[in-house]
Amino acid sequence: MILFVSGRTDIIAYYSKWFINRLEAGYIDVRNPFYPKLVSRIMVDKIDAFLFCTKNPHPIIDYLPHIKKPIVFHVTLTPYLKDIEPNVPDKKQIIDDIKVISKIIGKEFVVVRYDPILINHKYTLDYHLKAFKKLCESLDGYIERIIISFVDDYKNVRKNSNILNIRELTDEDLEIIGKNFSMMAHNHHIKVQTCFEKRDLTEFGFIKGECMSKELAYKLTNKKFAKGKLRKGNLCNCVSMVDIGSYNSCLNKCKYCYANYEEDKIYQNYQLHDDNSSLLIGTLKEDDIIKEREG
Repeated sequence: MILFVSGRTDIIAYYSKWFINRLEAGYIDVRNPFYPKLVSRIMVDKIDAFLFCTKNPHPIIDYLPHIKKPIVFHVTLTPYLKDIEPNVPDKKQIIDDIKVISKIIGKEFVVVRYDPILINHKYTLDYHLKAFKKLCESLDGYIERIIISFVDDYKNVRKNSNILNIRELTDEDLEIIGKNFSMMAHNHHIKVQTCFEKRDLTEFGFIKGECMSKELAYKLTNKKFAKGKLRKGNLCNCVSMVDIGSYNSCLNKCKYCYANYEEDKIYQNYQLHDDNSSLLIGTLKEDDIIKEREG
């Protein structure tokens, strides 16, 4: 079993203490987001590896040497300011933290996500080209791969349309991004790929790959894993992973986020969090149905 920590919320940034407590306790409970009475119990001894995904890796750095299972670390690092990413920390600090993590787990297991790319009157195409160039220069020698994607039409994106003011990307825009990002990354010994996009930009030198490929999963665990779930109506080529997060609980409050689709519930859920609970949000109830997850 590969644990995804997490696509539903930023556990690393806001709930690291809880996560470490669960590893020490030997199990993690995850409430089904669609059938709340159903709770999956994940036994730590059945976990083969972790995929951490965060915008602020700092809270877990001191714990990393004590996690005795393979780790792949995805750090999302985009050039937006507080108007779009209100609570994401200073980007220089994030870059410094990536360098530290790279030294601990190895640069081949640290991936930067420049994700998502959105274009408007403030965050122009030229703005992104300059930001991506600076990113590659800063992390030369510390990472081997950057994954990019483009903003999607999620509920939260539509709700924040007056803030985001997104301009639709043209074929010319994609060509400029493809050629320049590929060249900049190559100049700093970094490979660049898209994440589940219809236009994968391989014609401009992007590599074709997955966030968690079957080859990488096998290298980490010496096991074979099935492909993952449906995304956007198609099967993602990443291997199957188990997400232990909860929706509407991320305090980053990024205006393009798919996981915070009811922002008014974020602080309400956060107040229900207890570092000592087996669940990320709230506690177990008497009528909960708990089933141990096999994989």
